[in-house]
This record gives sequence, structure tokens and C-alpha cells, in this order.
Amino acid sequence: MDLLSLRYFRAVARHEHISRAAEELRVAQPSVSRTIIRLEAELGVPLFDRRGRRIRLNEHGTAFLHRVERALAEIDDARREMADAAGDGPGRVSVAAETLLQLAAVLAAFQEQRPGVKVRLFQTTVESMRRHLRSGEVDFALASQPLAGPDLCSLELVREEVLLAVPRGHPLAGRERVAVAELAGEGFVSTRAGHWQRALLERLFAREGLTPRVVCEGDEAAATPELVGVGLGLGLMPAVARWTLGERSPVAWLRLDAADCHRTLTLVWRRDAYLSPAALDFRRLAMERLMPEGLVPGRLMPERLMPDGT
Repeated sequence: MDLLSLRYFRAVARHEHISRAAEELRVAQPSVSRTIIRLEAELGVPLFDRRGRRIRLNEHGTAFLHRVERALAEIDDARREMADAAGDGPGRVSVAAETLLQLAAVLAAFQEQRPGVKVRLFQTTVESMRRHLRSGEVDFALASQPLAGPDLCSLELVREEVLLAVPRGHPLAGRERVAVAELAGEGFVSTRAGHWQRALLERLFAREGLTPRVVCEGDEAAATPELVGVGLGLGLMPAVARWTLGERSPVAWLRLDAADCHRTLTLVWRRDAYLSPAALDFRRLAMERLMPEGLVPGRLMPERLMPDGT
């Protein structure tokens, strides 16, 4: 069993598809197939269930993948640590986030302080973040949903109120607050399943014994106010969107009479991971730029006022 075989297995296990794994690895498909067969023979158990050309990771494969990812992450950490010790280049930092917009200010400050460091960004869901962290593919995850575990460390940067955006001509537009039960017949603009806006929307409705009617879903949360503004539906947005859009906002904003209606932004990293000097600088800057001045981690951020005082 060698490292190459383990990396081949990890790719196949993630894709559950030989051809896609071969494309990721940039090797010939027969080479990947032979490696997996040889690995299974060495271990003495099948790692995949095969039905025709389809393969699915089985219970043995799932258990093996968990340990393989830990082992490869440790080896990659060791390689980076030795490279830093040898002064081999400025290094790199990798970050996963549900939306990359939140990272703009952090990245600007980081590039100014560490101009030669390569930064890799992954836009993904919270479940994929867990996999990226476990395998060592990213140093940090910036999560808007709970991401915890015995192998993870986290720092809650801020909790921000989430508001309801409605078209300006909507009957609710003149209201200050609304109960979730009143929204039962409304259509919603939301992100796809797995993202924090969708998870919050479904959780709020489930508490009332309801299911939200989603009329538009996608991955571009920043487009929600514009889509709501043209009358496509209602949407949930963090309070920061209200003051960011200011007077040019195409929507009216309401508070929801619901407990725990906020977004929590958390920085997460693997507990035993090696964090390079560049990664430590990134973490410090994330705290400085994303945590509101004067607030301790975990304290609810007060809603900012609109430019006109509303």
C-alpha cells in the first residue's frame, strides 16, 4: 500500500466514479481501476459495491476513507511544515466558504501583508467544508451553519440578524414585523438546499408545522434582493444587506417574529492541523476584519441604521 494508491482511492471514493476520478488525477482510467482492484485485494475486503458500471462506497470503504483522509492530511501537513522550515517560498492558504463576498476585506488586507502567498478559495456547502477540512485541502472554513466535531476548532466571529426582504409594492411592505405563520402562502427566492439561507428558511417554517414554497433557487445569494425587488418572491437576507444597499435597495425590510433568526459566521479549522505563519496571519486578519469592533466573539451584532436613520 503506497501513497499513490491511497490518493487514487480517495478520488474514486469522493466521485464514486472511475472516469471522473481519473480526470481529477489526470491519469488513464485503466490505471485507476487496476489500483483500486489491487488495493481491495491487499486489504482483503471490497471497498465499493459494483452494479454494472456504477460503483458506490460501501461500509468498509467509508471506514477506510475516514482513516485515509486523516493519514493524507497529516502527510500533507508535514510537507508544508518542512517547506516552511526550509524557507521554500511564501507558502499558501486555502479557505472554503459558502459565499466568497464575505472574504473580500480579509483578502485585501492579507494580500497587502503577504503579497507572495498563494490563496485558494472554494465556494461550497457546509458538508463539503467538513470533507475539505478533514482531508487537509483547506486551512479554514468560513461557515454560516453549525460545523463542529471533536476534530475541529472554531471561533464564532459574529451573529447577525436575518431580515425578510419583500417587494416595495407588497402588502407587507409597510409593516415593521411579521410572524412566520403569516407567510404560509408566499413564494420565496432562496439558495439551494445545503446553504444557510435555505436551511434557516426551512427551520423557521418547520417550527410552525409548515413547508416554505420556494419559487426560485440558486447559488447566488447576492442576487436575492434584485429578484425579490422585481416581484419574484420574498427572501431572507442578513441585516448587512440592508445597510450595504442603502437607499438604492429595491426591497422593503421586515423583522421576523421568530426565535434564533440570525446568521452565525464561524471560522473553523482542523484541531491538529499544521497552520503555517501565513495561515495564522489569515486567521488574525479574519478576526480583525469580520468581528465588529468592540464585540466579543458570539455576541449578536446590532442592526446598523440606514443612511436616512430608518
